[in-house]
Amino acid sequence: MISAPGIGSGLDVNGIVSQLMAAERQPLAALARQEQTYNQKLSAFGQVRSTLASFQTALQDLSSGSKFQALSATASDTKVLSASASSNATPASYQLEVLQLAQQHKLASSGYAATSDVVGSGTLTIQFGTYDSGLNTFTANADKATKTITIAPANNTLAGVRDAINAANAGVSATIVNDGSATGNRLVLTSTDSGANNSLKISVTDDDTISTDMSGLSALAYNPTAAVGSGKNLSQVAAAQSAQLKIDGITVNQSTNTVKNAIDGVTLNLATTNVGVPLTLNVSRDTKTITDAVQSFVTAYNGTSGTLKNLTAFKGVGSQNGVLLGDSTARGIQVGMRNLLNTSIDSGGSLTTLSQIGVSFKSDGTLALDSTKLNTAISTNFSDITALFAKAAKATDSLVSLSASTSKTQPGAYAVNVSQLATRGVSQGTLAASLTVTAGVNDQLNLTVDGTAISVTLAAATYASASALAAEIQSKTNGAAGSAGSVVVSQSAGILSITSARYGSASQAALTGGNGLASLFGAPTPITGVDVVGTIDGTIAAGSGQILTGATGGVSEGLSLLINGGALGARGTVTFSTGYAYQINTYLSAVLANDGSLKARTTGIDSSIKSLDQRQLQLEARLAQIEKRYRAQFSALDTMLSSMNTTSSFLAQQLASLPGSSQN
Repeated sequence: MISAPGIGSGLDVNGIVSQLMAAERQPLAALARQEQTYNQKLSAFGQVRSTLASFQTALQDLSSGSKFQALSATASDTKVLSASASSNATPASYQLEVLQLAQQHKLASSGYAATSDVVGSGTLTIQFGTYDSGLNTFTANADKATKTITIAPANNTLAGVRDAINAANAGVSATIVNDGSATGNRLVLTSTDSGANNSLKISVTDDDTISTDMSGLSALAYNPTAAVGSGKNLSQVAAAQSAQLKIDGITVNQSTNTVKNAIDGVTLNLATTNVGVPLTLNVSRDTKTITDAVQSFVTAYNGTSGTLKNLTAFKGVGSQNGVLLGDSTARGIQVGMRNLLNTSIDSGGSLTTLSQIGVSFKSDGTLALDSTKLNTAISTNFSDITALFAKAAKATDSLVSLSASTSKTQPGAYAVNVSQLATRGVSQGTLAASLTVTAGVNDQLNLTVDGTAISVTLAAATYASASALAAEIQSKTNGAAGSAGSVVVSQSAGILSITSARYGSASQAALTGGNGLASLFGAPTPITGVDVVGTIDGTIAAGSGQILTGATGGVSEGLSLLINGGALGARGTVTFSTGYAYQINTYLSAVLANDGSLKARTTGIDSSIKSLDQRQLQLEARLAQIEKRYRAQFSALDTMLSSMNTTSSFLAQQLASLPGSSQN
């Protein structure tokens, strides 16, 4: 039997149930509208996060302070050289003449028929220094470590030697050049660094026991003071040469074509010579870069502020108001940034507010820049502008400077007191050094450098001076020590001393033995270095080398100061400040963090949406039961009405058939 609601009685069951369910679904529609509102807020907070992240990116350079120390260096002839200036430069004008460009030392071997030809095995010791052709002397470059490379039988071919040299990172590059002849494969060695003090000296210990002839690995020996074929076995392709230039008539020699220390804070990149035709170099404050940086700050703030303003705007009753109108988190971010910009900065300088450099709030809450006022501030208070935006420290003592700080370091003026200066480990000779070093007699020294034991073998020679001997010892020692540490070897009246390059209690430069100890140093007593000791803000600070660091838990926590010598006792004050860009950057980092206010707010909204989803599911299930009950009830009513209609029709028929009934 097939039936449908209302068929029997004519009752519109579907229509009645639909109308009843429409009324029942009103709470569900309200939940859906509420969820839509939450989703709109979630989307709006996505916009907030995006605009705050963009603002923070724009603040990175500003909070470091580099943009506000910009100077420019411009050459009148850029074909000769280009230049750049750091914040340490001083505005001035110079006359420059490039007399000679630096070049690298380049050596070539004799020819081999194939790159697979065997050269020989043993060791190559590469050293850098200065060759004086007039005196025929080689003086080691004390600042370049000696490097020894092992050539094993497994890599004793021409190609193998090339690869071993390149893999050693010894400051020399090796290539093979074929000149087109039958035995045209030649090993070419080039010093990585240019300059007259980077001439190559290559000593060989040949496994064939003869280390200076043209046979085996000794064919690669190059002692510039030796005779050709007897230790001077490579040919010179290009001599080591330093750059030479005149600055305002003063002759300057530099090892590279990138000249960094001739003019304080200025880097020169030499391209060609201009002998007899001097050019003009102008160093000046780069006001455009500074103005652009400040304008970028203003623009970035206004963009972020505008987004927040639109999202929280009240546009009137019946208007389309901002999605986040009345939201405390969004409002708190607006107020937080504005409060930071309205707070003065105490950096120890004359500039304390943004308005002093022409940055101020307009009536609509946006920032505006007065370029004229900014340019005046650049002209009169250039050194103080950085502290308005970045993290900075100003010390009253020129030998005290900021090394580092952390987020826990509080702005303020801190008194510094030093009771002990940091020192370096040292061993001082007790007699004038013998300048003659003889192999196997007095050519070895044993040392402990910053806790690492090493042994060095000096080149046998009669050194021209104690300074030349000191350079040899320093080069060999630093080559043997590698990354473990380094030393400086100096002389005074012929007496040598060896000093660790490191400061502090871990600093050592102890001579412990070797057959050369007595004749080169006598009987030195090693002295271990000590750490700096002192207080910051009256509290004992942690000392490590030359660095004093504020005590944990105090307002100076994380403030690390470099104490570069000076007197004991009170050392003035260090004023530490955090500028506007730095403060806002730090504030935004906290807001955007995983435990920040923005994350907490969106997590709360997500939780509310999930709760609404659950309530809707529960309500849907309840409505399904309600509809099922309504349909059952009205279907029963329909059946009952249909049955009553049938009974009515039957009774009418029966009454009509009774005797005496009348029909029209």
